[in-house]
Amino acid sequence: MSDLSGELIDGRYELIRQIASGGMATIYQALDTRLDRKVAVKIMHEHLANDEEFVNRFIREAKAAAALSHPNIVAVQDQGWNQSGIPAVFLVMELVEGSTLRDYLFEKGKLSTQELLHFMTPILSALSAAHKIGIVHRDIKPENILISQSGRVKLADFGLARGDLIGNTMTAESSVILGSVSYLSPEQAQRGVADARSDIYSLGIVAFEALTGKKPFDGESPIHIAYQHVNEKVPAPSTINPDVPPALDALIVRATSTNPDDRPRDGEAFLDELRQVEAIVDPKGRQLSFELDLGSEPIRDKSRQLVRVSKEIKTQTSERVEPMVAKKSPRESTAETARERKRRTSARIRRNRWIALFLLLALGVGSWYLFVGPGTRVVVPSVAGMSVKEAKAALTPLGLTYEVAEEVFSEDIPKGKIISSKPAGGGRIGEAGNVSLYLSKGAERYLIPNLQGLTVESATALIQTDPLVIGTTTQSYDPRIPEGAIISTSPSAGTKATRGSAINIVISKGIQQLALLSYIGKTGDQALNELEEAGFNVTIRYEFSDSALLGEVISQVPAGDAPASKGSDIEVVVSKGSEWVFVPSGIRGLEQGVALTMLENSGLEVGKPIVTGKNKKKFVTHISPAERTKVKRGSKVTITVG
Repeated sequence: MSDLSGELIDGRYELIRQIASGGMATIYQALDTRLDRKVAVKIMHEHLANDEEFVNRFIREAKAAAALSHPNIVAVQDQGWNQSGIPAVFLVMELVEGSTLRDYLFEKGKLSTQELLHFMTPILSALSAAHKIGIVHRDIKPENILISQSGRVKLADFGLARGDLIGNTMTAESSVILGSVSYLSPEQAQRGVADARSDIYSLGIVAFEALTGKKPFDGESPIHIAYQHVNEKVPAPSTINPDVPPALDALIVRATSTNPDDRPRDGEAFLDELRQVEAIVDPKGRQLSFELDLGSEPIRDKSRQLVRVSKEIKTQTSERVEPMVAKKSPRESTAETARERKRRTSARIRRNRWIALFLLLALGVGSWYLFVGPGTRVVVPSVAGMSVKEAKAALTPLGLTYEVAEEVFSEDIPKGKIISSKPAGGGRIGEAGNVSLYLSKGAERYLIPNLQGLTVESATALIQTDPLVIGTTTQSYDPRIPEGAIISTSPSAGTKATRGSAINIVISKGIQQLALLSYIGKTGDQALNELEEAGFNVTIRYEFSDSALLGEVISQVPAGDAPASKGSDIEVVVSKGSEWVFVPSGIRGLEQGVALTMLENSGLEVGKPIVTGKNKKKFVTHISPAERTKVKRGSKVTITVG
């Protein structure tokens, strides 16, 4: 379906942007221009809008959700057909800005027990409200569980819902195809039937996936997955995540039973059992229950009805009794009436006396409790997590004193904060009693000392002053640390470790000895490259030599063919060639530039030429020293040009 962003639907809802799309419809964020508020508009795909069955199903979704008024169910606000512009069947819902449970699972992988209970409780509260009026959701899955930015959990998409309020026209085939097969109950997949227990099964699969990070069944095709739901038992979450509490584990196994009779009968029953599990998992937690849907009965005028019924009974009774009993005289009737009145009065007096006695006893017990008994004892406030100063401010106004009984390590409570007290918070103590405080020393950590340069024996003796141990030992060459001494530790010195931590050490093998070859007669470049690659520190020095070629190694120190320490200094002397050269012959008669190049290439230095004549092009007429004269390399020669 093409993107309809920017369109105005029904002359009222301006589509802003597309936020979700499925096989049946696309959801847009929109603006209700009449009430100036953000809403979510669900528009059926264009190719389905002409299908009467799909349109009816779309309308049923609106009726199903509109029939429910619950803070944990996405509210439906409007439904209709777009009369102008692009043809569209639409549904308007409240906009829940946030994410889905699927997004949450993608981010976290899996949930802890407390996080799961946080999600399950509001969803079961919503399902309970739906089941009470006969609506079955039929499509419970993480994508339909929304979490708003404020943290409110809401159940969405009653598109597969069925019940007395919305009709039962959904076929078995269409429900299987349209439902999410990974969360489909066995009876839906096998027989196409569903009731409240089917929702319980789907929510049990969601809980399994949330606790383990994976679905219970996986397959190459939807048919294969549906087959497993029908013929295989959902494993207990604890088989994958051993941290799942046994009580919650057993409840999820029951909720995902292939036999619907073994599951909780509806959302309300599941919620009640979940609260019992929560009380077992967190017995110290505050078990508060806020019912969101309270059943109520209309108040009838019972007094008027009772009067009418009693008169009828009285009349019928008198009609039956009169023919059988003789009439009494007025005096006898008066005496009998007085006796009955006396009996009734005596009974009322006796009842009032018992009530007065009970109140007197209650008053006496209460007075004893408050002024003599346990009521005179002071309730100790909870000081866990406070500093000593804060605890003093809480205890002193009650007339209580305190003392720090012990300081202990704690991985959870910061240093200087109170871990617990005796009596604990909520306990009672006599007036002017003393409360013992147990203070945190923070996490138990020990500083790793610097062991570099020490022997293993010395290092072991040093770290034994703290509850640390030597771990693995490895060896390595090091030119700076003597053989047998410690080079480094892991964790490194200066870091802190927990009790019993192992310190791994690296022990020096001393300086590595390498075979040193002789490079005399080889080129200086070869000597430099190979010696440096072997790990030596090479220095090149150049000297003249009449016996060695230019660039050839004359000598090296130390000499080769003996072991040497890695990283030691090696001096290599390289020949610069002969110190003497001959003045080239054939210089006279050459053009000035050619002659200069020839002389410089011979290792001679040419002084400023002597110029004679006025010829534009200059040629060498004389050279000093003369041609073929033996001179030292770098000697100065003078040429005359003209």
